[in-house]
Amino acid sequence: MESKEKHANHTRLALADPPDCCSKPRNQLTGEVILVHRGNCSFTVKANVAEEAGASAILIINNQTELFKMVCESDADVNIKIPAVMLPQDAVSVALYSPKRPAVDIAEVFLWLMAVGTILLASYWSAWTAREVAIEQDKLLKDASEEFLQVGSAGSSGFVDINTMSAVLFVVFASCFLIMLYKLMSFWFVEVLVVLFCIGGVE
Repeated sequence: MESKEKHANHTRLALADPPDCCSKPRNQLTGEVILVHRGNCSFTVKANVAEEAGASAILIINNQTELFKMVCESDADVNIKIPAVMLPQDAVSVALYSPKRPAVDIAEVFLWLMAVGTILLASYWSAWTAREVAIEQDKLLKDASEEFLQVGSAGSSGFVDINTMSAVLFVVFASCFLIMLYKLMSFWFVEVLVVLFCIGGVE
């Protein structure tokens, strides 16, 4: 059996015929989980019959409210390779509801606002730090000699001019990428992102 819920196997449920599953079921089983009633025979007999019939697991419904412990009569009968679970009478309830999905999900709007706000704050912080560095460099250049000015003018500038259109396009593309990341979150998409980040890191 799988140890994690996301890897669990989804199997159909079948009602036993006869309901007590003390004899071979009349309905054919091909890996379904069989639902049986308690009584008329031991738990090991029910499990063995269900396993021989082709069930992948057995769920035993208790017809009484008190807690009952599933036990085996002898060690010789313990040759069961399928899960066997008892469901108490008052431990299971059914809730039927159909939630109304809004036209616009608040979570998506909040995620978009977070993404855009993060990008805007990062852009503002980058521009502010670049401005501070430029002011500091201007002060140093004013106090330097003409020879230092000539050497400095020969070098390439470490700043990149970003106009309004470039900033808007960056915000739009980044927002679209985040929305795509939210919508297409899956194992293969994460693997593609890891490969792309690795390529970007190498470059």
